[in-house]
Amino acid sequence: MLLLFVPIGIIVNLAEKIGKILENEVPFIEVALYYVDFTIYFANLLFPLFLFLSVIWFTSKLANNTEIIAFLSSGVSFWRFLRPYLVGASIVCVFALILAMFLAPKASKGFNEFKYEYLKKNEQTQETSDVYRQINDNEVIYASHFQPMAKSARNFTLEHFNGNELEFKISASRLEFNEEDTTYTLTNVDKRIVGKNADIILSQNKLDTILPFEFSELTPQTYIAETLNYSELNKFIAQERRRGSGNINRYEVVAYKRWSTPVSAFILTIIAVAVSSKKRRGGMGVNLAVGITLAFIFIFFDKVFGTMAEQSTFSPLIAVWFPNISFGVLAIFLLYNAKR
Repeated sequence: MLLLFVPIGIIVNLAEKIGKILENEVPFIEVALYYVDFTIYFANLLFPLFLFLSVIWFTSKLANNTEIIAFLSSGVSFWRFLRPYLVGASIVCVFALILAMFLAPKASKGFNEFKYEYLKKNEQTQETSDVYRQINDNEVIYASHFQPMAKSARNFTLEHFNGNELEFKISASRLEFNEEDTTYTLTNVDKRIVGKNADIILSQNKLDTILPFEFSELTPQTYIAETLNYSELNKFIAQERRRGSGNINRYEVVAYKRWSTPVSAFILTIIAVAVSSKKRRGGMGVNLAVGITLAFIFIFFDKVFGTMAEQSTFSPLIAVWFPNISFGVLAIFLLYNAKR
């Protein structure tokens, strides 16, 4: 199934992107590496469905040849018939887990970097409004109209706390990052030092200074969670939570899917066996139609709940595992009826 669908995916993707690739004069080696990463990324993304369809196809062939009927008529239980599927699914899902934890993040990094460097250049210039970060235990920063490519922001403020008490606040109408010496240029600067009896306010037109954060840390790319292995991802989520990032749900969805994808492949294998183990009048076509319908319903559930978690306060844990739980119940029901 992988050998069948991955080349089709590559051809469709190349047909769509060939204009921009030629326009940007992308080196051939870069394109080749991109499609190696694309293959791994694509395989990891659709792996449960490939396994699901392959099990339906294989089991339907057995059913159409009446081999399953002969097998069960010999006195062997349905559970014994199911055992090789469970063992095979377990082995394949272990490899899928390794792929999701370590190989797919590297491929995702190359895939996304190529896409944003050569295919989506104009999108990198978009502004991000209202950037808020807690950069350490004592300091909080805020900026509006953040521009990643221009490395600048407006309405910048830095507040320094000692415990729960504000010690000073720095405000500037504009912030610019200087790459050559990793300093910051602040324009129209006001520094307010909080005193016991009265505050001290210092003002100046321009200030070159060092600030306790890296400019790239303000707004990590939306795909950065996909490029980290599991341990790096957990550390990144903890760091972003301390900083008050608004993308925590998005990152947690990625983390939970590292575990849920192999489990979903296992559940879909059981459903595929239960659906296709009976010989039907329509043959393999009916089994494939039922299987593809179930696959699309699973994808629908997965995407809807994932988007809900990313865009709202809905629990990422529930969003990621709800399709597996609901289809796990369906798998038990179908398996019970197939055994009968």
